Amino acid sequence: MRWATVVGSTVIATSLATVGVACSSPFDALGSGSMSPSMGDEDLAGTPPLTVSTEIDGLSVPWDVVTAPDGTLLTGERSGRFVAKLPGGTVREVAADLSDLWAQGETGLMGLALDDDFASNRILYACHGFDDGNTRDIRVTSWTVEEDWSALVPAGTVIDGFPTVTGQHGGCRILVDDEGSLYIATGDAAVGTNPQDPDVLGGKVLHVTTSGHPAAGNPDPASPVFTLGHRNPQGLAKDPASGDIYSVEHGPDRDDEVNQLVAGGNYGWRPDRAGFYDESVPMTDPVRVPGAIEAVWSSGTPPIAPGGMAFLQGAKWGEWEGAIVISALRGQQLRFLKLSAHGSTVVSEGKPPELDGTVGRIRSVHSQPDGSLLLTTSNRTGDRVLRVRPD
Repeated sequence: MRWATVVGSTVIATSLATVGVACSSPFDALGSGSMSPSMGDEDLAGTPPLTVSTEIDGLSVPWDVVTAPDGTLLTGERSGRFVAKLPGGTVREVAADLSDLWAQGETGLMGLALDDDFASNRILYACHGFDDGNTRDIRVTSWTVEEDWSALVPAGTVIDGFPTVTGQHGGCRILVDDEGSLYIATGDAAVGTNPQDPDVLGGKVLHVTTSGHPAAGNPDPASPVFTLGHRNPQGLAKDPASGDIYSVEHGPDRDDEVNQLVAGGNYGWRPDRAGFYDESVPMTDPVRVPGAIEAVWSSGTPPIAPGGMAFLQGAKWGEWEGAIVISALRGQQLRFLKLSAHGSTVVSEGKPPELDGTVGRIRSVHSQPDGSLLLTTSNRTGDRVLRVRPD
């Protein structure tokens, strides 16, 4: 079975207000797109002035943050603690039984997402390492949130079996589609054969229903795998204009990537060589993976270690409205990427100075309905949930 080929200012000071995831398979290579290499910093275009403020502080590696319909913010620390900020400003810990959480290396409590119908069903999805003494994996579970945000009650496992060994390359991000299905990005667990094996859930982007069954449109109707050939994707976002899904993932010592996802797409990471995990191979390797889809954007050298991605929404972003924004850990920055009309190349880049090395490592970024962004930092101590507004 084959699938179609992808067609191819003024700056103000930062203000910080402090408060207490084989050719005979359905995943045949789809052909190369048109790759846009990263521009050097000297070529980065100007960005609108930003105001940065703190929503929640006193955290340790908050991997993600979600916003409920009532305005409550919920974040989760990688070590296994949920914290909410209520609409009135009260910050409180939210009780949850995470006694089977496995938090080691890069793995722990990671991606969070609210169900599309959260206002009526109160369902939260969480991706996390799991170890009950018999089974160790990474999985997505569902939780029911108490009306007063005092506790999360386990509601079941959506999907499990994402591979993990030492906790390395265990990234896991959840994107709720507006049709109610879930896209889930999974790391390859630093095992060289995982990214190209359609029967392994690591090094993939999965697409499932909220009950964990393969979603409609997957290349193999019996499999949750939507795309393969990924290294450690940690960001997923849907372009509100085109409806296309994009991922951002970590490269080794170079070439972090943004990819435009298409069902059955193979994105070319194949590090298995002579029985070891060979990180010297290209992130997108059309020689060893013929027809691999090339990236929309690549960081080049050095990498910036992207932690999350979103699309800028609202007229206050000016010429950057509709652009991708990615958050960077090693790069300690936000990076704006303006896409071409067909969405498969980047035509310009920007890097706002207000967040260039000023708050440390930035793990996640989410667009809000009012045009602001929510970020989480990842500095191990003194971490925060931040709100960024274009002025």
